[in-house]
Amino acid sequence: MTALYVLDVPENSPLATVAARDPEVRVDRIGPYFAITADGPIVVDRRATGCRHAVWYSAVAGVARDSRIVQHDKDALRVEPVALPPAGAPS
Repeated sequence: MTALYVLDVPENSPLATVAARDPEVRVDRIGPYFAITADGPIVVDRRATGCRHAVWYSAVAGVARDSRIVQHDKDALRVEPVALPPAGAPS
């Protein structure tokens, strides 16, 4: 599962709102964070959020261990799932 965490502050709310428009994406809250999850990739268009660059580039608090940010530029934020080695396998 792909997971992206964003601090739940007013400036970051548009990012969670736009992400939630995708029917494949779920947005929940875990403590002070939005937990944005999906079985596949998560893609958020910056212009759709209305976020200015400073907010956009500082919004990400973290991703899950099996997720990777593959794009975070002026156009979009894209997080994709990555395969993890089986438990106990050499890394």
